[in-house]
Amino acid sequence: MSETEDLVTEIEALGEKLARAKASISKKLIGQERVVDLTLASLLCGGHGLLIGLPGLGKTRLVETLSTVMGLDGSRVQFTPDLMPADILGSEVLEKKKGGEREFRFIEGPIFCQLLMADEINRASPRTQSALLQAMQEKQVTVAGEERSLGSPFHVLATQNPIEQEGTYPLPEAQLDRFLVQIDVEYPDRDTERDIIIATTGIAEEEATAVFTAEELRQAQRLLRRMPVGDAVVDLILDLVRACRPDDDTAPDFVRENVSWGPGPRAAQALMLTVRAEALLDGRLAPSTADVIRMARPVLSHRMALSFAARARGVELSEVIDQVAARLTAEAAAA
Repeated sequence: MSETEDLVTEIEALGEKLARAKASISKKLIGQERVVDLTLASLLCGGHGLLIGLPGLGKTRLVETLSTVMGLDGSRVQFTPDLMPADILGSEVLEKKKGGEREFRFIEGPIFCQLLMADEINRASPRTQSALLQAMQEKQVTVAGEERSLGSPFHVLATQNPIEQEGTYPLPEAQLDRFLVQIDVEYPDRDTERDIIIATTGIAEEEATAVFTAEELRQAQRLLRRMPVGDAVVDLILDLVRACRPDDDTAPDFVRENVSWGPGPRAAQALMLTVRAEALLDGRLAPSTADVIRMARPVLSHRMALSFAARARGVELSEVIDQVAARLTAEAAAA
């Protein structure tokens, strides 16, 4: 069997396994298929996800279920204004031995896990938020001058309430850029909400079951990076990212008028990974240009900022991204 045939077989097997994982998650999370796909995509790509939605929409439930289904050691931190970095990273304590000798012992914080849920991350102070920067980028932390490795794989799924303003600290741009995708959790429609209340108010609820192990997830992450990406997809990724930068020569007028700063190279890297995950989750062997358009909002929306004038006019970033995507799609169709 050739190397290409081996790759195809591995991708097809992984696609079937992911379908079982999605079915197991859907037992606990009803009617949020797109949210589940984006969250799984962030894990498959080895990245982190920022879930934004109102309370009660299943964000915490999703992360807990993912921990079970993906076979990851999970931990949860409730971010509050008085939370300190040591509460997340851990700290050294002075212990006295039986012989009277004293020595420092490091007590690991909740960040030493494989899947960290950072609940309401914008409620913590910038000092505490910054404790996650090194962990999210380098998968290790430095405490008392010593570098300590985190779990493998290591992922952060953070939640944020979009309407809370008092007692919150907006995430800095550098930290937002470390999230692979922004996942907007919306209200369910009427039929879905009916299914939810029936399924969750009885005597017993469906339970999710483990489908992956941590090692199998690591293998899936390596396989994803081996998936082929066509030149047309790569070109569209570059066109999309660069067109969203107001100072780029290819940026359309509506971007120049409404955007103060656009996405950097990390956005293009994120698209290269997430379009592969999108294809995998859809049971396909390679991504298409349609996958780039579908991943535009989740990858770009937290890596851009509107100008003051645009915010005053009520312009939404999603509108700008959609216009850029539509323009590029039309140009490709006309070519």
